[in-house]
This record gives sequence, C-alpha cells and structure tokens, in this order.
Amino acid sequence: MLVILSAGIAPGLALLSYFYLKDQYEAEPVAMVFKAFMYGAILTFPIMFIQYVCSVENIFPFNWSKAFLSAGLLEEFFKWFILIFTVYQHTDFNEPYDGIVYGASVSLGFATVENILYLIANGVEHAFYRALLPVSSHALFGVIMGFYLGKAKFSSSGHQKRWIFFAFIIPFMLHGFYDYTILTFNTWIYYMVPFMLFLWWLGLRKVKQARELSEEHHKKLIWKDKGSTL
Repeated sequence: MLVILSAGIAPGLALLSYFYLKDQYEAEPVAMVFKAFMYGAILTFPIMFIQYVCSVENIFPFNWSKAFLSAGLLEEFFKWFILIFTVYQHTDFNEPYDGIVYGASVSLGFATVENILYLIANGVEHAFYRALLPVSSHALFGVIMGFYLGKAKFSSSGHQKRWIFFAFIIPFMLHGFYDYTILTFNTWIYYMVPFMLFLWWLGLRKVKQARELSEEHHKKLIWKDKGSTL
C-alpha cells in the first residue's frame, strides 16, 4: 500500500512543485496552496459518485457524451466553481501568476486522489502511464484555467467575464477531446502523443504569459507607490 500511495502522490507533488517554484515574485503561502489541493482532493468523491450513477443508469450512452459531459463538463465545472468561490476573491491571490498555482493545486488534488484509487484497483504497474497522461493532463487543464482566472482578476480592459468564461470553456473542451480520443480510437496513442505535446506547449506558454503579466502588475504597483510618495 505504501508503494501505491507513493506512486500515486509523487507525480502530482512533482508537478505542483514545478509550477509553484515558477512564481518569481511572491511565493504563495504553503497553507493556502495545500488548502486548494485539498479542495480538489475532496471534490474527487462526489464527482466519481455522480459519474458512477451516470454509468449505471447509462445516462450518457455515447462516447462523445461520456467524454464531454460525464468527464469534461463535470470535472472542469466543479474545479472552476471551487476556484471561483474559494480562491478568486482571496487576498493571497494578488498577482496574475497566482491563478496558475491555485488552478494547478485544485486540479492536482483531484488528479492525485483519482490516481491513487486507480492504482489500488488496477495495480502499481500503471503508475508511469498515469503520470504521463491523466495526472499531467489534469495539471495542464488547471494551469490553463488558472491563467484565465488570473487574467480576469487583474485585467483592466473590462473583459473580466470573458476571461472567466474562457477559464472554464477551454479546459472543458480540451478535457473532452482527451477523453473522447481514448474512448473512441483503438490506436488512441497515435493521437494522444501529439495532443499531449500540444497541451504541454500551451500550458508552458500560459505559464510564460502569466509571468509576464505578473511582471507588468508589479511594475504598476511600484509606479503607483512612487506616485503616492511624490
């Protein structure tokens, strides 16, 4: 059991540490990051229960409905909801890059519990595949979601509602495509490799953009402080 727990937790912890350490200005309080992680972890159980009921009752009989509605919509909506109502207005969310830290935290909390339960049921030999695909994809969906929430909170363009909507719809569509590919194609690996490369490229691009937005944000704060002392 210790081996399974270690294999289940390690990928999520490694990815969360990577995105956390990319914060170049003010590192988020570890307690707040852990709290966001636990929100995602707790969220796993009601979502899995709803998905189980949907499966037993055959509410989503088609691959596209299982992928986009049972998986993509359900999981990404609740992660988005948790971020909006527990993190978005928090005082520790004080620069654009913070959205990525908290988005990744909630997503990896969910992915880690899901990963542990999968390894308990199917064996630790699946740990490498799980780390490369499901855990990594959840992390990157969270990064993209967090990027747009950070953009929404610190945008001065009046498009906050649009960015908040993007924070949900883009991870939802990407997640749906991910699941649809696995459910539909026998040779899904040939589609999944380029998709995961694209997802990593997009996620790291959002990390870079968020760091640039945080840099601009801190420059504005410095100029504001200088202006107030004149």
